[in-house]
Amino acid sequence: MERIERESRDPFLVLISCLLSLRTKDEVTEGASRRLFALAKTPQQMLNLSLPKIRKLIYPVGFYRTKALRVHQICHHLLGRFRGRVPETLEELLTLPGVGRKTANLVMTLGHKKEGICVDVHVHRISNRLGYVRTRNPFETEMALREKLPKKYWMEYNALLVSFGQELCRPLSPWCSRCPVRSYCRRVGVTKSR
Repeated sequence: MERIERESRDPFLVLISCLLSLRTKDEVTEGASRRLFALAKTPQQMLNLSLPKIRKLIYPVGFYRTKALRVHQICHHLLGRFRGRVPETLEELLTLPGVGRKTANLVMTLGHKKEGICVDVHVHRISNRLGYVRTRNPFETEMALREKLPKKYWMEYNALLVSFGQELCRPLSPWCSRCPVRSYCRRVGVTKSR
């Protein structure tokens, strides 16, 4: 989870920062978010920036051209359909252009302080590797976790597993020798480890 998302608590800033973070390293996202939010922190302020300006501010995030367009599209929707406010339900968030379940859940938990489970590749992989769930994709993992994981852990589950997945429980050749939960892990799908 990027520091901007955790620090801001503003649903709009969480939404935009999360959009920028997709397929982008955390440090790149953080710099891009800070540059962008220095000039615009509301949907209307964001629309006052031209697309070329937004592209320049968020570069070098992955797919920066597409993301700049998405930022504009989302802001139009927020102003036109939601009176400039970020929706507070998962269903409404999912109607925004480019917003998937992970982003919507992140906005729900960090921005609105409501229940949600953010399932990204790390959460999906590690939940299955541990043997906690047996699912084929992040959507199935989210649904299984909603049934199995106590609600009091929902908000922090993603943050814990993302950093764990980036440092130790990597997709290929995880650091099982350094893992503090190795004795509890079923190591499902692990064929090579360090």
